[in-house]
Amino acid sequence: MHPILFQIGPISIYSYGAAIVVAFLVAIYLSRRAAKEVNISQDIIVDSALIMLFSGILGARLLYVIINLKDYMENPIEILMLQHGGLAFYGGAITAFLAEVIYIKVKRLSIYKIGDILIPYIALGQAIGRIGCFLNGCCFGKPTDSMFGVVFPDIYYAVHPTQIYSSLGLLVLYGFLRFLQKTKVKDGMVLISYGLLYSTGRFLIEFIRGDNIVEIFGLTFSQFVSAVIFIVCAILFIIRLKKGYGKTKN
Repeated sequence: MHPILFQIGPISIYSYGAAIVVAFLVAIYLSRRAAKEVNISQDIIVDSALIMLFSGILGARLLYVIINLKDYMENPIEILMLQHGGLAFYGGAITAFLAEVIYIKVKRLSIYKIGDILIPYIALGQAIGRIGCFLNGCCFGKPTDSMFGVVFPDIYYAVHPTQIYSSLGLLVLYGFLRFLQKTKVKDGMVLISYGLLYSTGRFLIEFIRGDNIVEIFGLTFSQFVSAVIFIVCAILFIIRLKKGYGKTKN
């Protein structure tokens, strides 16, 4: 675990923050190229990325603090210490999605079309971000005796490196979504497929996550949200298939 990558005098460069920056830069670079290929303004993509970045960080931090409120009540200043980690993905995803929907509606664009351009690179950005989680030591798994077990300094026993599992899964998801993009499925199918597949993967990996304390109906918070997202996306998928939107473009 390397929470601090390096130091320049009194300035510390944290691995978690560095991973987020790298993820953002990679995602915005690749999504701008993809937008150019389908004649979408690259300015729209940059604006969308910035809106989602800042609203997503805000929402992700807010949800994480709410879930772990007891810890932060004891030391409130830690709420501002993003470099120490502590972002709840679904909090960020929901706020970023809502902010982006508002922006796209104002611009009178298609949510599905813009979403299809951005979402593969968002998945890639998540994969990079999970490496930051691993280096920071957050989002760890349950104890394990398997050969894949990792010992973090603050835990003192081997746990599943769920950050790495997630990163690898997201890389596979990125590849699949790019395949869908290249096959030119109708608008919305790439975005909906991400919702279906990410929520499924997140639901499953929660069984070996070791840092979840909030439960809803016997499920972890993330499992509950994953189930809701899967159901919504499944309904949207079926509706669009019935309307003929699952067919490839000519």
